[in-house]
Amino acid sequence: MPSQDTIRFAKALSRTLSWSLSFYPQPILNLRRRSTAGTTIDFPTINTLGFTTYLLSTSLLFFSPLIRAQYAARNPVSPEPTVRANDVAFAAHGVLLSVAVWSMFWGRLWGLEQGGGAGGGGQRVSKGVVGIGAGCVLGVGVVAGLVVLKGGEGGRDPERWAWIDVVYSFGYSKLLITVVKYIPQAWTNYKRKSTVGWSIAQILFDLTGGVLSVLQLVIDSSLQNDWSGLTGNPVKLGLGNISILFDLVFMVQHYWLYRGARMLEKEGDEEGDGERRRLLARTDDRG
Repeated sequence: MPSQDTIRFAKALSRTLSWSLSFYPQPILNLRRRSTAGTTIDFPTINTLGFTTYLLSTSLLFFSPLIRAQYAARNPVSPEPTVRANDVAFAAHGVLLSVAVWSMFWGRLWGLEQGGGAGGGGQRVSKGVVGIGAGCVLGVGVVAGLVVLKGGEGGRDPERWAWIDVVYSFGYSKLLITVVKYIPQAWTNYKRKSTVGWSIAQILFDLTGGVLSVLQLVIDSSLQNDWSGLTGNPVKLGLGNISILFDLVFMVQHYWLYRGARMLEKEGDEEGDGERRRLLARTDDRG
């Protein structure tokens, strides 16, 4: 029978692999179609900021002795953070892939056709996304200021404003970004009445990762015989649940509401291929 550590490692590895794989279908689809049409620049833009804050949060909880000591002081029953090495690796991977997808909206870098979110033309980051990003940066700055001004022992006293609160602000910024980052794409799909150009494969991987993320957190907390591990890591729990909710929304759009648009594109592609074959055949006959 597998040990508890083995089971926990397998769950963590499966979740990280699923979520990591979810980054690849969209850029692959963009390259295959030679276009970003059907996707929004808002998603990779806010995703880059989100995974940067997540990387900072997980790295500090995993590597920093000060942050881990403050976490233990505030969670005496379950003093070890539920952040694992795979969380840090996933966050770093997310930053790199988000930047890569974001760069695809700069046509000169990749030579891709730039499509607007709801039709034609290049795209600009929406004011809403800019505002959310600025708000997250400002929020972290305010918390850091409170630690400096009101924290005890230079922010080392966990009973007052402490540096772990800055870490939590990174995490909550990521949680807020996760809540809003899917909305522009879901809205674009609704306006276009189509999911063409938006990869459903990334959603299926994301859904798998979300379910496994919640399971991993529950297993970690149950093995420690203390469910405060859930409240001690609300970001990880929230990320999993929010991802699941929006993945279900995209699946309804893709497989039910706008299925006809995909069928029309497929028929158009088949007609185009047929026309190309006929032109080639005529050229061969003349030759």
